[in-house]
Amino acid sequence: MIRPGASFKDNLQALPPIDGLARIELKTATGELIASIANEPGKQGSLAVYQYLHQQFGRLDRAAAQHGLEIFAEHTADARNRPGAHPNIDRLFAVLSEGPGLEIELIRA
Repeated sequence: MIRPGASFKDNLQALPPIDGLARIELKTATGELIASIANEPGKQGSLAVYQYLHQQFGRLDRAAAQHGLEIFAEHTADARNRPGAHPNIDRLFAVLSEGPGLEIELIRA
């Protein structure tokens, strides 16, 4: 498991590549689709973080959410100050505070 630093850019370089990944789907325990993160510009950082959380934790639970917030580094503080500006970080806050985690499904290209 990586030890996140203060820079998202540096943390991102320590994560596995997202080659061959089309998107990630986040689902409830009953299979309801909550969100999808596509492999496209502007979302690839989040895609890499969520893929890594899946590899390390198997699902998005409170421990995974906390680790994800540490990886997002300076963007976490910005998301806290501007709710809605970073929906993929907001989702981590929600899991951390509200409880039920989410299943992470990797969809290959």
